[in-house]
Amino acid sequence: MITTLSSRAFNQDASGAKKAALKGPVFITDRGRPAHVLLSIEEYRRLTGGEAGARSIVDMLAMPVTDATADIDFDPPRLNLQLRPTDLD
Repeated sequence: MITTLSSRAFNQDASGAKKAALKGPVFITDRGRPAHVLLSIEEYRRLTGGEAGARSIVDMLAMPVTDATADIDFDPPRLNLQLRPTDLD
């Protein structure tokens, strides 16, 4: 069950938002546009695959290639440097 609350409604009833998050994601809007999502910790862990902050960027970069990671596309744009001669005198 998805719940949508305005920022004002969230600020006025944070307890209600937390109860709603136990049933599904709570979208919090600013000026009618989704800005934040409130999840239960169990749902967050399910989505991220574990503890909050348990994996560092180094751990993620060192991940072995598996079926789950083989389809990750990474094609960074070429760096276009404008080199200028340097006067060392």
